[in-house]
Amino acid sequence: MKRFSEPNQTVNVAEPRITNRLLTVPNALCVVRLVGSFILVPIALQGHNETFLWLFIFLAMTDWFDGKLAILLDQRTVFGARLDSWADAALYAALLFGVVTMYGETLQSELVWIGVAVAGYLLSVAAGLWKYKRWPSYHTRAAKTSWFLTAVAVLALFSEWALWPLRVAAVAVFITNIEALVITMVSPAWRADVTSVFHAWRDGNARK
Repeated sequence: MKRFSEPNQTVNVAEPRITNRLLTVPNALCVVRLVGSFILVPIALQGHNETFLWLFIFLAMTDWFDGKLAILLDQRTVFGARLDSWADAALYAALLFGVVTMYGETLQSELVWIGVAVAGYLLSVAAGLWKYKRWPSYHTRAAKTSWFLTAVAVLALFSEWALWPLRVAAVAVFITNIEALVITMVSPAWRADVTSVFHAWRDGNARK
């Protein structure tokens, strides 16, 4: 068992070591994604669809690489988990702004699907802030799957191939955030990098 300390509480976790280092390669990639998300906004306003698409794909890939590198380099950090979640939220927000700005008419029939995905995310974040007074940073397997499906949906939209991948991605995002909500409900204390609700429930029972 490893231990890491947070304000007013100590949590036992049976996961790789989580440190409090700030200057790491994964954190640098998160900063790139965070800054790049803000750059997507003026690109969308100028209607540069192809530039927006390729920059989004690059930024989405940094999310995959930072997680792998954090494990390979033994650089998983508490701050990094939070930074990753903030960068993901910024990228999702920039993506939503961009597709609505550039494909507003096309997406009018998909507003319900988009609304469901956004509502699920806001609900899970609100639950984490209410219970732990901090942003939930679970990074579940379902979240990684949702990111992949979202990237596929973006490619399908920008290539004008089909809209149904967007609906699949929206449902996946909603389910992912419902799982995150349940993780918040069953976890007695804030923690980062939870694989699934099963692991959260198992670890929660192990601490009792």
